[in-house]
Amino acid sequence: MTIKEKQEIIIKEFEQFTDWEEKYTRIIELGRKMPALDDAFKTEKYKLSGCQSQVWINAKLEDGKIIFEADSDAAIVKGLIALLVNVYSNQTPDEILSNPPEFVKKIGIDNHLSPTRKNGLGAMMKQIQMYAVAFKAMSAKK
Repeated sequence: MTIKEKQEIIIKEFEQFTDWEEKYTRIIELGRKMPALDDAFKTEKYKLSGCQSQVWINAKLEDGKIIFEADSDAAIVKGLIALLVNVYSNQTPDEILSNPPEFVKKIGIDNHLSPTRKNGLGAMMKQIQMYAVAFKAMSAKK
């Protein structure tokens, strides 16, 4: 499934909710369903700077596609990173770099987050893109 298709599914799902309490509940639920990140990756090396909460992101390249794993110590933030992992994991570096997270604006998350959470969401997306740039560069050298 493409990044655009995954984003459309999220947009359609969130259109069902009538208020922000329901949307927040769904975001938290997505975070709870995300597989646990191995404690070996909950170190400073994988910790994201720019987030008020603790967020860890790991990525590996398998068959030309990046697989992301992540976790957070805050329920909403864990849900936000779960959304990003859902959209961008198992995609090529080029696909990641050419598809911004349009669903964020379309479901209105950006207008309902505190400034610090909004900055954190931006930092999470930037880290995903940085992994894509790094893996693309590594693949080009081979």
